[in-house]
Amino acid sequence: MKAVLSTQLGQQLHLTPALLQSIRLLQLNGMQLELEVRQALENNPLLELQELAEDVPATVAADSAQTDTAAFDELPESNLWDVPGASWNADDEDRMARVAAGESTDPQLRVLNALALELDEADLAVAAFWLEHCDEAGYLQAPLAQLSQLASARLDRTGADIEAIRQRLLLGEPAGMAAVDLHECLLAQLTALPGLVAARHLACRLLDADMQLLANHDYAALAQALDAEVADIQEAFRLILSLQPRPGETLLPQQEASVIPDVVAWHADGQWRVALNPATTPRLAINSSYERVVADSSGESAQPLREMLHEARWLTRGLSMRYDTLLRTARVIVERQAAFLVNGDECMAPLTLKEVADLIGMHESTVSRITSGKYLQTPRGTFELKHFFAVRLEGATVSGQAVKAMVKRLIDAEPPARPLADEAIAGLLSRQGVNIARRTVAKYREQLDIAPARERRRQSSKPQLARVG
Repeated sequence: MKAVLSTQLGQQLHLTPALLQSIRLLQLNGMQLELEVRQALENNPLLELQELAEDVPATVAADSAQTDTAAFDELPESNLWDVPGASWNADDEDRMARVAAGESTDPQLRVLNALALELDEADLAVAAFWLEHCDEAGYLQAPLAQLSQLASARLDRTGADIEAIRQRLLLGEPAGMAAVDLHECLLAQLTALPGLVAARHLACRLLDADMQLLANHDYAALAQALDAEVADIQEAFRLILSLQPRPGETLLPQQEASVIPDVVAWHADGQWRVALNPATTPRLAINSSYERVVADSSGESAQPLREMLHEARWLTRGLSMRYDTLLRTARVIVERQAAFLVNGDECMAPLTLKEVADLIGMHESTVSRITSGKYLQTPRGTFELKHFFAVRLEGATVSGQAVKAMVKRLIDAEPPARPLADEAIAGLLSRQGVNIARRTVAKYREQLDIAPARERRRQSSKPQLARVG
């Protein structure tokens, strides 16, 4: 065999340590970045934290390559930061977590203390009875009929009153307490989930379906039995798996996380303004005195300090890149979704990562990293930046999220006695130039946590129960 020597031209990206660090800094969320900065300050004496000056100029634009700082718009009034811990004047306490204080560690007492705000003393006695007869998982320890008779005799209350209080526990916090079995516990949790929950109603139907098919994860058979898409069945199944089959074990005090916005957008002087939140964008600088000493030093003894200086420069430049990319990305998002910020979901424009990447001159993966786990506060609410990316509906000029909002509007306006079927909603949207299939309407309706037309008709015909207590 004859050996042949040849040359070939090509391009290859070499990931330097500085580039790797910049990429990693892009994807950190606010809490992770705070920990990163604290650790850097502890390990590198050349670094120092820059305090935000009180007299920030109207527009501070700096070249990150020259100054290692990010550009900040004019900062809004502090009252615009309506999220706890979001103010740049906040103290050094841990802003990312709040620990419940002053609460009893006894599970039953914690539930009863919460109910005391809405139930009178007699009803609280009934609630206490039910809790006393629950096991550690939160389930009744004896048959329901037996316990109901015992409670009626002991507390001199009707069976209806006794059951009404149990239902209040079932739908309370934590949901599922005093359930007869797992089926009732999970159904109660699905009902009690706050806000709009995608696939809630399909999940309820799944619990009533063939349990053997559910146990075997036979999504195709379940989809055929429930007249739904396999993907929707899988989503409903994931929702069921996210529930707590042992609600009694959730009563220990928990830590509550607060979302701190990384960026804020507000409307002033006829235009949208965008600024980084200084509370989540710490700026580091290199101590100039130490830097001069290291620069003038020579010999092997100064090598560790020179390495620290290089690391400090990498970190400050990486932070600058993060802040600059975050600010530019947020500005593009606010500009493209200005109609949504003013008018709501039906005006959510189609927007992709690639479109934003092209507008700011960066790679799509960079935009994906900088929008993950970062939050934008707006007059309409605080949203993760990922929320503003909406897929264009096939064959239309509107986004899927906008169409979902249209579906909700039509259902909200329907006559209670004559709810709109999915096919009728598809027909009404077609008249507005939005052509989607009936199953697409059903999918959006499930994502909006809205029951099918037949269930909405039954719910509208049910008499309203009197409030307990």
